[in-house]
Amino acid sequence: MPQRTVRFTIRPDGRVEELLEGVSGEACQQLTERLEAALGTVERREFTAEAFQQPEFQSQPLPNHLH
Repeated sequence: MPQRTVRFTIRPDGRVEELLEGVSGEACQQLTERLEAALGTVERREFTAEAFQQPEFQSQPLPNHLH
């Protein structure tokens, strides 16, 4: 499992910038929505390239009795 990192930058004017690394697709918003709700109103979102990637799923072979 890749490492997930949330970085916050608090600006002198009180604005908080959040950067989530190691999560792709819609999972990034799901992981941060409770944090964002606690911080206040989200004024703007900028998505990184990672946000547009499809999450990778590890496939495992089915047991013989399920084929």
